[in-house]
Amino acid sequence: MSDTICITGLIATTPRHVVTSEGLPITSFRLASSQRRFDRATEKWVDVDTNWYTVTAFRQLAVNGVASLNKGERVMVSGRLRIRDWQTDDRSGTSIEIEAETLGHDLFWGTSQFEKSAVQQSDGAQHGGDRPLDDAGTI
Repeated sequence: MSDTICITGLIATTPRHVVTSEGLPITSFRLASSQRRFDRATEKWVDVDTNWYTVTAFRQLAVNGVASLNKGERVMVSGRLRIRDWQTDDRSGTSIEIEAETLGHDLFWGTSQFEKSAVQQSDGAQHGGDRPLDDAGTI
């Protein structure tokens, strides 16, 4: 089972892009999402309790993501949440992963320019799996 989640945060690592031997593009990065509150004593906003996520994008979203996103940028991520416990001989922990369905810059913090890409998919799959593109490439 997976839950859908929408997170805003800061890209903490340089996005890593690979293409598998089967030709599947994958881009991943770490995302830091901090709670912010106003500290009345200092009269400033402060970050508290940072949550860390590994964000992974596949196919055209991976290609567009690596071309558009950089370490240090604030983004919004929506996708499927996966929580997994792990253990090695001397350590254990929990990994929190988001399989991205959408990625984009958080425009609260700045501006962005959008450039439409030519979507090329050989398997007939469309963005979101159920929203077909017309001949002009729009949904």
